[in-house]
Amino acid sequence: MMKNIPQTLLMGLIFAASTATSMAYAQMSASASMGPSNPDMMRAHSAENAEKMKEHMAKHQAEMHDKLKITSAQESAWTSFTQAMIPTNMPERPQEKDIEKLSTPDRMTLALERMKQHEAFMQTRLKAVKSLYAILTPEQQKTFDESHNRMRKDMQERMAKQMDRDGK
Repeated sequence: MMKNIPQTLLMGLIFAASTATSMAYAQMSASASMGPSNPDMMRAHSAENAEKMKEHMAKHQAEMHDKLKITSAQESAWTSFTQAMIPTNMPERPQEKDIEKLSTPDRMTLALERMKQHEAFMQTRLKAVKSLYAILTPEQQKTFDESHNRMRKDMQERMAKQMDRDGK
């Protein structure tokens, strides 16, 4: 049973990251079709969302820090973990008009390159999770697992609701 916990955590994190990425792309597509067409306005809107995301992430990390009851001996591992969780600046997604000009193999190559970049980011996050998880007490690990499992389920529910709205 204990062997399955890290594997389950990894699968949950991978699912959450891929879900978040998919939702971000869906949201960007929806924003692009309904939102401002001016590229400067779109960048400002994106920067505003990024700022909100940073605030949400900081709040969540503070709550987790308190829930886990991080000790002073664990603080450096916690700091490393939170730093690794900060989203990196992924290269901008090409404009749809530029993608349409590519051949199918070139579009697939582009998609594969972006997937590799996301995988590298997930590997960085996984390493940070494993490092933190290794120094947590069994009680803290249980709290960590419960919290991230709840986040995964919440994400699934939000996606299902979004898909219902989009499908209607």
